[in-house]
Formats: sequence, structure tokens, C-alpha cells
Amino acid sequence: MNVRRWISQTVLVALATALLLPGLPSHAATLKPLVAGRRGVVAAGHPLVAEAGLRILEKGGNAVDAGVATLFAASVVEMMSFGAGGECPILLKLKNGPVVAINGDGIAPELATVEFYEHLRRDDPRIVQSATISGGESGFIPSFGPLSAIVPSAMDSILLALEKYGTMSLAEVIQPAIELAQGFPVYARLERALAGARPVAEKWPSTAKVYFPGGRVPKEGEVFVQADLARTFQTLAEVEKQNAGGGRAAAIEAVRDYFYRGPIAKRLSDFCREAGCLLREGDFAACHARIEEPLAVTYRGVEVYKCGFWTQSPVFLENLNLLEGFDLKAMKHNSADYVHTVVEAMKLGYADRDAYYGDPDFSPMPAALLSKEYANLRRPLIDPQKASAAHVPGDPVHMAARAPEDFVRARYRRRNGEHQDTTCVNVIDGEGNLFSATPSGAWTPAVIAGDTGIPLTQRAQSFVLTPGHPNQIAPHKRPRITLTPTLALRDGKPWLVFSTPGGDSQDQTLLQIFLNVVEFGMNPQEAVEAPRFNSEAMYSSFDNHGDQPLTLDVEKRFEEAVLAALRARGHKLQVGGDWSNPTSPTMIEYDPATGVIAGGADVRGHRYALAW
Repeated sequence: MNVRRWISQTVLVALATALLLPGLPSHAATLKPLVAGRRGVVAAGHPLVAEAGLRILEKGGNAVDAGVATLFAASVVEMMSFGAGGECPILLKLKNGPVVAINGDGIAPELATVEFYEHLRRDDPRIVQSATISGGESGFIPSFGPLSAIVPSAMDSILLALEKYGTMSLAEVIQPAIELAQGFPVYARLERALAGARPVAEKWPSTAKVYFPGGRVPKEGEVFVQADLARTFQTLAEVEKQNAGGGRAAAIEAVRDYFYRGPIAKRLSDFCREAGCLLREGDFAACHARIEEPLAVTYRGVEVYKCGFWTQSPVFLENLNLLEGFDLKAMKHNSADYVHTVVEAMKLGYADRDAYYGDPDFSPMPAALLSKEYANLRRPLIDPQKASAAHVPGDPVHMAARAPEDFVRARYRRRNGEHQDTTCVNVIDGEGNLFSATPSGAWTPAVIAGDTGIPLTQRAQSFVLTPGHPNQIAPHKRPRITLTPTLALRDGKPWLVFSTPGGDSQDQTLLQIFLNVVEFGMNPQEAVEAPRFNSEAMYSSFDNHGDQPLTLDVEKRFEEAVLAALRARGHKLQVGGDWSNPTSPTMIEYDPATGVIAGGADVRGHRYALAW
């Protein structure tokens, strides 16, 4: 009895310490333990999803095999955040190879023109509205429904990663997802998501059939079945087996053709014609994931890699270049000076994102955006004593410090909608192979394409209609998405992978947890649990592209003196709860000297990490 009492008291003290600390210094108490192993770590958004990846590691797969299995499982279990018809950018590095990026962003339909959406009226019967949508009568891209769909690209990027960098068959890595689609227990977050989606989802019979078996919202603990999706996944595995005679790569490529040029594409496009969606068979055939050279900068000797300008990823690299000119460690973690400096640097980086980022195939990006010289020009714009309310993109073409302050605002137009969420998958195996992905799209409520079980993505909403903008919608163009996996090397050796859900907040959080490790020596669990802040200054990639220039969301765990100092500098603080930040990252660290792999999973958003 005394032992039990001692254990209970110890746990309570640990929890109280973690909750009461205003900041988490290195080796502080955490609500979740740091998980560590030497054979591999998988971090994801649900324990069943992480287990799918760990199962593949245990069978001898590498980090890519495990990452792919985890992604397939996420598309089944985390359906409120990601579906098989969504998007999935990937960063990876094999032990003896270079870092590569996989462009997993879909393309707009051939019929998706500015003129079409400019004349779209909110009373059009093809538009499905949510109670949260409000605004003008015409000229917008819907956030929900068939007209927000672009070509599903996640399947393409996942298959490409497996074919080029994995070692196992599709049949092996998709098996956990097939089993999960045949039934898994409903958890509380999923029950709430389905209940909240009901007013919109019931407008699409194919969706209501899946979401509401028996005509009702499934309850926590009940077994949830997606039989059509299970059959589709099983069919893909069978197509691979039928083409195995040509070798592993040819068999996986046959699966890709079956999906994008064969029966699946035909069934999806037939459904889209009937449902009022713009996608056609030619759009599926025209969409190709591709391997790209990632973007990279060094920060205090650490090599940091991101995907290209078709994501918001480069803003993270711009921010690192700006912050490298400050002694952040001397400011101390989450001090007023530190928070203010990081926020003001982020504003400058995001202003460039809003002005310049888009599909590079349509709008080539200024090469100087990620240069140290350009950051040196921009850094003096940060006033150490005053929060900026202006959107100030620079001029990387002419290497000038700033462009007119109304540049971005003049190029954006109000549009309606509301973003949902995303998830994240990170894996490191015992050989030091690295895998980071940020899957998203086709989230609840999504239009499920007939009996395929595949939900259609809503990513067209990330485009704008503004004339001349790099992210203006156009046929077969990729939208500039917020999804942003991250990979870092130290001394040229594998070190970190990390990513998070959270829309425009993703790279704000990833910047903070990276600095927590690099500047303040935190381990991955400490880094993801530390108190965070989130600026609302940048233009939203969703809803009405609105902004709140001085608004800064902070968690309650910040010291009161820090909050007072931030207010004195002009920040309009929104103080939330202890764990109110809207993101929930995972981070995995590899130690080449010992082979130890350590993973952190945020308590916000129910992230989960498993080690072996």
C-alpha cells in the first residue's frame, strides 16, 4: 500500500510540475515519456496508425516501407484529417543517398478556370454550404463539395516513394490499412468529427452511407467499417501480384496505372460527372508525382531541408536565415525578447510566402528568396521594441529590402471557407534512414466517390482568384499548400525528422520546436510539449484569406511578466489554455554515435510515438 501511495504521489508531482512550469527547460518533466529504441521509431496521429508502421519495421522493412504503411493506415483511421484522395508531400533520405523531396500535390481539373469560379454563385445547386461559411454571393471557390476537388495525389506520391526507396511490396505495406478498413474501434475524436460533419455530409448519399452506418453517428468503442475502401486497397494489392513477373518496380507502376489511367480513374471520373465535380479521366492521367531536389539552408551548421515553393515550406527556411543573425540563446527560451524576435521574423517570411509562392511550373520563383544576402537585407526591418502590423514582402528580384506594403493585400480577394486539419508521419529506422510526410486533404466531411470508398480532396480552396497572383487557379496547376514535412542533418549525418498538422500554423510550430532542440538543448518530447505561440498576422490559406496583423495566440503557461512585455510592444494577445496551440507535431531524433532513436509526440492532438 505504501508503494502504491508513493507511485501515485510521484505521478501527481510529475504532472503538476509539467503543468506549472512556464517553459520547459532541457530535461524537464513531460506529460508523455520520451520513447527510444535502436531499431526504429514511428510517430503518427493515432496508436493504430503508428503500430501499422512499426509492424513493417519488425518485418524487416526500412523507414520508407514503414512510412508508407503508416500513411495508408492514417488514411483509414484518421479520416477527419486525411483520406486516400488527399495530398502527401514527402521528404526522405536513405543512409547512403541524398535527401529527396516527392511532390505530392495534386493538379486542378482542366475545367477549373478563373472564369468558372468567378461566375459561381452561392445559390448554385452544385454548391454544398456549411453553416460556418459566409460572404459574397459570387466569385469564390467552395471549401466543401465536388467543386473543391483536385486530382487525388497522395496515392501517387506514396507509390513513388515505395517504388524508388522502399524494399517491400505494396501488398505487404498496405495490409495493415486493409485490416483497419475492415473494422477498427471508433475513438472519441472521430465520433465528434462525424457528428459535426453530419449536416454537410448527409447531402452526399455516398458519404452518408460510409459515415453513418444504419443512419446514425457511430459511437466511441463501436467497430467502424469502410468496406468499399478495403476492397479498393485489396484490389490494388492484387494488381501488383498479377504484374509481379515484371519485377517489383514494374508491379508497383502497374498499380499506379490502374489507379490513374485505368479502372479506378474511370470510376472516379464517372462519379464526378454525376456529382457535378470538374474532374475527368484526362485529369487523372495528367497528374504525376515526381522526385525533386529539396530546398535547403544551413542554420548554425545544421542542414535543414524542405519541399519546394508549391508548399509553404520555404518560409521555414527564410525564417531560419533571418533568425541566424540573432543570439536567441542569450535571450532565453520564451522570454519576451525571444518571442517578439521570432514572431517578427515569421511575419517577414510569411509576407514573402503570400506574395510569391505558387506552382513553380507556372510562376518561377525568385532564386534569391532563400539566400543569406536577402535575409541580411530583410533583418533590419525587425523593430526590437515594436510589433509590426504591416505585410512587407521584399523584392528578391532586385535584392531590395521591401516592396510596397500593400502589395499582398492588393492581390488577394475575399473567398469563403474553413480549413479542417491534417496529420503527420515521421519514421527513422535502425540504419538511420529518414522519412517525413504531412498527409492531408479528403478530410471529414469529404465527398466519397461512389463505391470506391475514396474521399475526394477539398484542396482547390487553397487557390486564389486574384489576377496575376502566383497562386491563381488554372487548369492542371498545383495549389500552394500548407503541408510541410521537415528533415535535418547534422555534420552531414542523419539527425531529425518532424512535421505537424495545423494549416498556416505548421511552420510557426516547426520553427519553435526546431529552435527548442538546436538553441536550448531539449529532447524531442520536451521540444513538442514546451509552451508555444502562434501569430495570426499572415493571410490565411483558407477561409476568406483574412488576417489579424497584431494578434498573437499564446498558451497560459507563459509567465505573466512576459505577456505584459509583449503587450507593451504592441502585440494583441489572445491567451488560451495550457495546451491550446492549434498544432500537434511529432519529432524523431537519431544519434549516429549510439544508434539510439528517440521520438516525441505532442499531447495536443493526441499524437503517438512507438519505439522498437
